[in-house]
Amino acid sequence: MRFIVTSTALLKNLQQIGGVISANTVLSVLEDFLFELKGNTLTLTATDLETMMRVQMDVNDAQGDGRICIPSKILTDYLKNLPEQPITFNVNLQDLSIEMSSDVGKYKIGGEKADDFPKEPAPGETTSFNMSSIALIESINNTLFAVSNDTLRPAMTGVYFELSKNGITFVSTDAHRLVQYGKTDISCPVQDGFVVPKKPLQQLKATLSADDTQLQVSYNSSHLFVTSNKMSMSCRLIDAKFPDYKAVIPKDNPYRLTISRTDFVSALRRVSIFANKTTNQVVLEIKGNSLELSAQDIDFSYEGKETLNCQYSGEDMKIAFNAKLMVEMLNNMTGADVQLELSTPTRAGIFRPIEKADTEEVLMLLMPLMVGV
Repeated sequence: MRFIVTSTALLKNLQQIGGVISANTVLSVLEDFLFELKGNTLTLTATDLETMMRVQMDVNDAQGDGRICIPSKILTDYLKNLPEQPITFNVNLQDLSIEMSSDVGKYKIGGEKADDFPKEPAPGETTSFNMSSIALIESINNTLFAVSNDTLRPAMTGVYFELSKNGITFVSTDAHRLVQYGKTDISCPVQDGFVVPKKPLQQLKATLSADDTQLQVSYNSSHLFVTSNKMSMSCRLIDAKFPDYKAVIPKDNPYRLTISRTDFVSALRRVSIFANKTTNQVVLEIKGNSLELSAQDIDFSYEGKETLNCQYSGEDMKIAFNAKLMVEMLNNMTGADVQLELSTPTRAGIFRPIEKADTEEVLMLLMPLMVGV
């Protein structure tokens, strides 16, 4: 088995799937990339048993079809330190030796049997729908940051895909905040729902191109499959019921505060420097069209206050939030202005961007903290 490939092109494709490989693996073959040559097409695969990613690339002067597992770390380290140039791979499928020849030298490494590499799960009975690559990237960007790390509540460690014929809604929560992001221009064949783990979504976000490339998204009771022309990914779904998130969203938040998103974030960053490092509590005091942000750390006699102009309709109010979580939410929004919907100091605040696409719905919810006396 022999082929020639450009070093930078090979490295780029390996880096796209390399994030799937775990640092601590039980089987040595899980530290490998699977190389499969068929004609002039080279297919590269990586897996951690839960997630499998595959990319295809074209190669030159290919001779002999074949499959072999190549250690990932030594191969990527070598490619990172090699200027762009053609590399010739000569693979002996009998003794599993791999010789790499470049303009500057020759290198040899040992591979492993391709038959030892885990098989991709069979799709079986699946339900499918199509969406663009950019739509999936936007959906992941808007929700992934709010996923929980609490393994005792596994359903909250992923993003919930809620499908309907009128669109698809992506939901994530860590019990302190909740994000609901909807796309109304994607039609799904049935009303359904499933929870996708964080790691494969991070991989998709890093791998997919931010364009209108069409993806086929398929799923069954245990796995999700995402496929495009040159890339495919399969991952095991989280086998747990997602909490009834709609029950958490307040139905009536009559007070409305509109403010510049960038000004709000900048002020929060400054004021939160003086907040207690455990709670990150910043108090929002709204009077008329004035918003005062304040924070203090009694242990160190720190205190910070700033006043911002805003547009507000409602009763004067004092409400506290975790500034770190609020900044992260606001940074994951787009547009110049943001609207905060409130009712009482003990009920969740709802954040929405003023400007959004006609085909998307964005709602971010943040639970308040008790205002210190």
